[in-house]
Amino acid sequence: MEKVPMTAGGHAALAEELRKRQQEERPRIIQAISDAREHGDLSENAEYHAAKEAQSHNEGRIAELEDQLSRAEVIDVSKLSGNTIKFGATVDLIDEDTEEEKVYQIVGESEADVKGGKISITSPIARALIGKQAGDTIEVNAPGGGKSYEILKVQFK
Repeated sequence: MEKVPMTAGGHAALAEELRKRQQEERPRIIQAISDAREHGDLSENAEYHAAKEAQSHNEGRIAELEDQLSRAEVIDVSKLSGNTIKFGATVDLIDEDTEEEKVYQIVGESEADVKGGKISITSPIARALIGKQAGDTIEVNAPGGGKSYEILKVQFK
């Protein structure tokens, strides 16, 4: 079973989603199915079919979350240090074309959120950053074309 790197915050978020799906969503959906059954003929009961579909979706997500959590290798980023970029690093970059500054933290796949400044360890930009240091320049082949970034700062927080 392959371990999946994850920050403590990402692990906590997945555990909370699992708790909500098991303890809040599951009973709510079961009640919706029960209510829909009381309306009679199930073959033409849209409420029943919608509730069964919601149940299937919820149970699938629960299984996915349980799998991710069982394979999680929680890495405490606050205990990491150094000048070299690795998992958990928060990196300040400057786009050499637009002079726009960006700050990204390299996290596990399941916790990636580009708008929130968290990029997956498997993303093209993270792969280009791994092993580099402040002052280095990287080239990234992004879907929108090649981009060039200068690394301004590396920190672990």
